Amino acid sequence: MSKIGHENSVKSESDAARGPAPASAAASSGVRAQPPPKKQHTYVLVHGAWHGGWCWKKILPLLRAAGHDVHAPTLTGLGYLAHVAGTHINLETHVQDILMYLEMEDLHDVVLVGHSYAGMVITGVADRVPSRLRSMIYVDAFLPESGKAMIDYTAAERRAAFIREGLDFGMSNPLPLHLFGLTSPRDIAWVAPRLVKQSFQTFFQPIRLFNNAHLRLPRTYVYCTDRSTGSFDQFAAKLRNDPGWKFFEIKTGHDAMITAPEELAKIIVEAA
Repeated sequence: MSKIGHENSVKSESDAARGPAPASAAASSGVRAQPPPKKQHTYVLVHGAWHGGWCWKKILPLLRAAGHDVHAPTLTGLGYLAHVAGTHINLETHVQDILMYLEMEDLHDVVLVGHSYAGMVITGVADRVPSRLRSMIYVDAFLPESGKAMIDYTAAERRAAFIREGLDFGMSNPLPLHLFGLTSPRDIAWVAPRLVKQSFQTFFQPIRLFNNAHLRLPRTYVYCTDRSTGSFDQFAAKLRNDPGWKFFEIKTGHDAMITAPEELAKIIVEAA
């Protein structure tokens, strides 16, 4: 994370007695003026499957302490909105959640951050309203092509059971906690009761991109290398040496916002 530099002018006792030197005198003395404050950004952090806006709790104060405007909305049917969950909710519902959030909060020049499943969501948002966005950051996230659903990128050995569960019940249970890279008992105790079922349609509905506007925005991919699942290796392999992307690696589990918040916050600011 870049830091705003501060240099304290050193003055002799005689200088202090005479009061502050005029600007011209300061310049001639070789003392450098303080640089102007770094422009602060507006971040919208979109959570992944089965989570809610709550999962960014460790990151929010880090970004806000640096003066940034930070938002962590919750997608329909998840988090504190679990009481309105239902099988009618699909990917388009979640894309509309963020589109409406940007509009109602009157947000512009936004750095849009998506974790995991939210890669599907933020791609759909960027395709619709690129003029509201400054850049995009995918945190160990799906990077979809038009006509593809999240299920299409799921590892083959897990896909059949995943589809069967969705077709039988219409809802998908959260993955085991170890697949999110959670090992701390404290983190596990905090996360476990907050994960909720998610409508299978959100994973099964293909994304429809109309103009691929997201491809024209500055984009960053953050790859979490310490994992029990390889769903995101496919994206890292493509983007690691792609000059059109900024690429970062964090040696942590999938839920980096929980397991490595300081490191992820630094990357988010640097990428913006």
